[in-house]
Amino acid sequence: MPSTPLGVLDLVPISSGSTAGEALRGTIDLARQTERFGYTRYWFAEHHLNPGVAGTSPAVVLALTASATSTIRIGSGAVQLGHRTALSTVEEFGLIDALHPGRLDLGLGRSGGRPSGQDAAGPRPTTTPVVDGRAPNGLVIPPRFSPEHLIGSPRFLLQQRLLHQPGAGSQDYGQQVDDILALLRGDYRSADGTEAHAVPGENADVQVWILGSSGGQSADVAGRNGLRFAANYHVSPATVLEAAEGYRAAFQPSDQLDKPYVSVSADVVVAEDDATARELATGYGPWVRSIRTAEGAIPFPTPEQARAHTWTDADRALVADRVDTQFVGSPGRVADRLEQLQEATGADELIITTITHGHADRVRSYRLLAEEWQRR
Repeated sequence: MPSTPLGVLDLVPISSGSTAGEALRGTIDLARQTERFGYTRYWFAEHHLNPGVAGTSPAVVLALTASATSTIRIGSGAVQLGHRTALSTVEEFGLIDALHPGRLDLGLGRSGGRPSGQDAAGPRPTTTPVVDGRAPNGLVIPPRFSPEHLIGSPRFLLQQRLLHQPGAGSQDYGQQVDDILALLRGDYRSADGTEAHAVPGENADVQVWILGSSGGQSADVAGRNGLRFAANYHVSPATVLEAAEGYRAAFQPSDQLDKPYVSVSADVVVAEDDATARELATGYGPWVRSIRTAEGAIPFPTPEQARAHTWTDADRALVADRVDTQFVGSPGRVADRLEQLQEATGADELIITTITHGHADRVRSYRLLAEEWQRR
């Protein structure tokens, strides 16, 4: 399916026994390599207080990566607007665009501290029937995972306190996106009619994306503004169908798009054969567990370290949806599952996130997948 582009989502993972500096150098090398392999875009996620993730500031890492690459699109997947302002976001990305025009994707996310009561993201109906945990074409759609215990955890509450100025509150997400778009267009006006012009940032040649895990507010905001939308199968596989459908139902044409445009993420590990790929992916379960127990992502373990973990039934249930929907195997096997994901969601693009303990294994996974994808 070569007509469906592939992109990269990078968390800048830190492997056990490694450092943040080594992770960043690996990221810059991977960006160069995936540009050469033919990937369309390279995005950075934003995470905080995670011992095993160095991607705390997408804008900073983007600036470093932009200087090391030349053609691949680069962007955020996503900046967390819960603790940011529209102006700071536009100005940061405007600085990068000023030196690297026409390459930047500004991906916006709601996470990072939404106001209480805003979009509880409860189950929403989907027109695609899911029977026995599978979509009609066989794609695994697991039971829904509830993150409420994470949101109320001491670590999450501390993160919110450290990311916000004392007494500061988060702006309504939809209004914040409206302000960002107005600042980019150059027609921002305050309630009393005062103009604001973000320089650099105004008229920046950026693509604006909304990232979402359900058919709720993010999908609605993306649709009504006529923006590109990225649905997170790798984070919330249970809700990927409702996210894509909710966005398409809300879509209104804009000066950016005349029809909906969806990218869908997938967690992938590829090796020359299935057994090798499974070995490389061994650390994924304990790594997801560390996130889901509110510890914060641990440095990604070696297969030997991962096998030393004693699993309980509760542990297995906690990570089952993520482990069952990770695409692991030979190039042909993984490409087949990606085609299945694209068919079920109608994705215009797929964005691939891969974590292995060894950097060379990670690079090889992206290379093998690109070669297989281009043969189809």
